[in-house]
Amino acid sequence: MSDQSSDRMRVVIYYAVWAIACAAVAGIVVALIHTLFFSYHPGRSGLLYTLFGDAVTALGIAAGQGAVALLIGSILAGLGRSLGRTVLLGLLIGTFDFLMYVLQMTVPRTELGWPADVAILVTATVLITLYGAATAPASAA
Repeated sequence: MSDQSSDRMRVVIYYAVWAIACAAVAGIVVALIHTLFFSYHPGRSGLLYTLFGDAVTALGIAAGQGAVALLIGSILAGLGRSLGRTVLLGLLIGTFDFLMYVLQMTVPRTELGWPADVAILVTATVLITLYGAATAPASAA
């Protein structure tokens, strides 16, 4: 039993790291797009300042999403459920982030403010993680 539990937690940890990586890549790509095409920067230093600020924000959000994925995955593992299709789940998180950021960048009216944006990202991460939950196989007693 302990062996199955540790295996489930190992998958959860790997999934959380993968979710961070996917969300970070989506955020960095959008930061590049935003800096190059949607922001005003009066020179090289302004360009780097905007790019660095956007990238730091994206990495912070990605770390938060990874923490949410780890928390929900840990709860699921504690309930005897395992995560499946974790590569797909991480890619879904990154894709959702990318689409949300691009939508907010191209249609500014969809920008709801930080509290709402964070709530949307947390909800999406929770739902995507729950989507990957599967019942663990019954152990022989």
